[in-house]
Amino acid sequence: MMNEEDIRKYAVLMQELGLTGLEVTENDRVVRLERTPAAAAAPQPPEVVQVPAAPAAPAAEPGVDVCSPMVGVFYAAPAENAEPFVKVGDRVKKGQTLCIVEAMKLMNEIMAEQDGEILEICVENGQVVDYGCRLFRMKRL
Repeated sequence: MMNEEDIRKYAVLMQELGLTGLEVTENDRVVRLERTPAAAAAPQPPEVVQVPAAPAAPAAEPGVDVCSPMVGVFYAAPAENAEPFVKVGDRVKKGQTLCIVEAMKLMNEIMAEQDGEILEICVENGQVVDYGCRLFRMKRL
């Protein structure tokens, strides 16, 4: 049987990686930990302070970054040969799945936090992403 210290260690790891579930098999015993992430604890991209460019420089198109809440592998589609969840130019609704980030064999859907239009997909399918890595750039609608 797994002891309380090990279970606490896995719970801390889940919180650090932003995981909502973890399954550990040890000596033919399976322990599954699940948690509901707190809305206030959702990672937010760092605020960027921009210095005005020279007057001749065109203004950058305003947008919102969608960043990875965990370390894992980025998947643009639900299956290997399936259509991607979103493409550049697609309009998305709040709660719509944008991609999957696989962490420790768990598939975590990354959803739009607001209505918008996809301006840029910043990572390649199958690429390993870090916590806070920009996955998409969106324009608010």
